[in-house]
Amino acid sequence: MHKIPSVPVVITEIIEESPSLRTFVFSRRFPAEPGQFCMVWVPGTDEIPMAFSAQNAITVQKVGEATEALFALSPGGRDRYQRTARKRIYPPSGRTLAVAGGVGAAPPLRLLATSGAADDFILGARTADELLFPPGELSGCTNLQCATDDGTSGHHGFVTDLLRAADPSSYDTICVCGPEVMMNAVLSILCEAGCPEKGQFSLHRYMKCGVGICGSCCIDPTGLRVCRDGPVFTGDVIIDSEFGSYARDASGRRKSV
Repeated sequence: MHKIPSVPVVITEIIEESPSLRTFVFSRRFPAEPGQFCMVWVPGTDEIPMAFSAQNAITVQKVGEATEALFALSPGGRDRYQRTARKRIYPPSGRTLAVAGGVGAAPPLRLLATSGAADDFILGARTADELLFPPGELSGCTNLQCATDDGTSGHHGFVTDLLRAADPSSYDTICVCGPEVMMNAVLSILCEAGCPEKGQFSLHRYMKCGVGICGSCCIDPTGLRVCRDGPVFTGDVIIDSEFGSYARDASGRRKSV
């Protein structure tokens, strides 16, 4: 298999989106489309998959050793990013709705909105302080509705409340990203509306190689690989899979989502 070369980049800017989220802006742009990701190599630490939040940026949540190493970097720091083209991105067509929860809004769906592909956008977070990006950025390019668990901004409740009110059957495409529990609830609503195939879900699974060899990101029972066959899947493909129930850790053991 052809080895995809790593590309060194310089971090030109670091934007603190929230206490646990930062956007790292690079010295070069990539021809990234919504839903595509790169394998991020932090020398001496690890290599992990990260979705693009812009063609020259990734937005990162500090959750482990590799992301902690990223958070320790300053502008001018040098990393290597392995640009890997994905087969399945968000291919919106017709009237399009984006549904995002938490950090899921950052990478693929921000890029979807800023490219002008999302007619409507539902964004959720626990509190107003955790709503990502400046309020005017998304509202300037799409019809934005917000929901917060504690009611500090927008609708007091969940993105699923706003989705039901929006009538999902009226859309041609519904692009979803965020915590899997939330995405599974969205899929249930689409099934109730008789249109699971309209949903396009970005899955997050542990990856070792990122090129389809190791099998660490295979989905039961189909064997589809998130890194090569995804990371975006339509709802009708994953409806009877492990989605919403379990994933796997680095050792391959099942863990609840």
